[in-house]
Amino acid sequence: MSKAHRGAGIRTQLNRGRGECPVCKRTGVKVVYEVAAGEKKVAICKQCKAALASGKRQIEGMVGA
Repeated sequence: MSKAHRGAGIRTQLNRGRGECPVCKRTGVKVVYEVAAGEKKVAICKQCKAALASGKRQIEGMVGA
């Protein structure tokens, strides 16, 4: 099966969805998972999303996971 459309959703984003995660401060990772922190939404990496869901990490002013 063809893999031509894999990742097509992030190709249009700035830097193809890569940047610095505001939680763990790693650079060059995909930051495509949005979470509500206070009144604004923040894009975080996959590992931080899992850590927030399990309760291992917290964002200041986070409303929900």
